[in-house]
Amino acid sequence: MSYIDGFVIAVPTANKQKFIEHANTGDSVFIEYGATRVVECWGDDVPDGKQTDFRRAVQGKEDETIVFSWIEWPDKATRDAGMKKMMDGSDPRMDPKINPMPFDGARMIYGGFQPVVDLGKTL
Repeated sequence: MSYIDGFVIAVPTANKQKFIEHANTGDSVFIEYGATRVVECWGDDVPDGKQTDFRRAVQGKEDETIVFSWIEWPDKATRDAGMKKMMDGSDPRMDPKINPMPFDGARMIYGGFQPVVDLGKTL
C-alpha cells in the first residue's frame, strides 16, 4: 500500500502565486524521486475550531491562508529514499536561494502516514 506525507502550512495570502511557483518547482522534484502524486490545496473553507484547528496548529495569522498538502509514494522505502535525496542539498531546485519558501517553514506541521482505509477513486 502507498505511503503518505502530509503537510499543513500558513502562507501569506499575498504570496499565493509565489507559493504556486515554489510548489511547481519543488513538487516536480518529489515526482522525479519516486512520488506518484503531489497535491497542494489552498484553504477555502477552513473554520476556526472551539478547541483547536488548522490555523492554530500552524499559528496562522489574519493575513495568511492555510494550505493542506500531501505527497503520495508507492511505499515507505521509496519515500525514505526520495526524502533523503531531497534533504542532501545536492539538487539546486531545493536550494532556498534559488527557490525560497514564500512562507515560514518553522510553523509547518508534517508527518508520514500509512493508509489504513483507501476508498473511492483518484481525481
